[in-house]
Amino acid sequence: MTEDAYVLQEFYKIITPNKVNMFERIAAQRTKHIVVGVENIQQDHNASAIMRSMDCLGFQELHLIEKNNNYQFQRDIALGAARWLDVVQHQNPPEPIFDSMNLLRAKGYQIVATSPHIKASTPQNIDLTQPIALFFGAEKHGISEELSANADAFLHIPMHGFTESFNLSVSAALVLSALRTRLAASSIDWLLSPEAQTELKISWCERILNGGPQLAQKFREEFKKV
Repeated sequence: MTEDAYVLQEFYKIITPNKVNMFERIAAQRTKHIVVGVENIQQDHNASAIMRSMDCLGFQELHLIEKNNNYQFQRDIALGAARWLDVVQHQNPPEPIFDSMNLLRAKGYQIVATSPHIKASTPQNIDLTQPIALFFGAEKHGISEELSANADAFLHIPMHGFTESFNLSVSAALVLSALRTRLAASSIDWLLSPEAQTELKISWCERILNGGPQLAQKFREEFKKV
């Protein structure tokens, strides 16, 4: 038994059987093959809606790039959805967008920026074989010049009406739903590995229990003595 497997086993002795069943079922459906990035989000309801869509559709990792606003991320804004996601904040001046892109490229992600003004790939035909970091711009101004100039590829949602675009949270939900459907129908190895699932389930246990991180450390110390 690995150390992580032991830690999870000990947590499962504490939490309810219902939570255990939920964690087992949901972790097996999670993915980081596509992660989401949002630049300079300003409205809590959009942040909340994006996180709820990600949780419902099984996308695990969100990157928040915060430069030109006073938005403060709080885990309780998404009616519980944020507590189940891995949220990475990028705030370092002068250009946190570069920090996020460099980090994700180093992990093998292609940087894909969404924009209604650049007609490139659509959710129905974008290549999904390489992991994608899918970036959405601010509510009013869209993607930044820095992201536009340095993205590897672009994606747009085809429009059929007078309005040029959906709002931010609706765009994210539509794109992620389409990509999830395509991944599920593909032969791509897109779900979390068993080891990554175990790590995720441990993090969920830590989040729902008072003193969760301290308990995890206690279990790790116990494992080393076995």
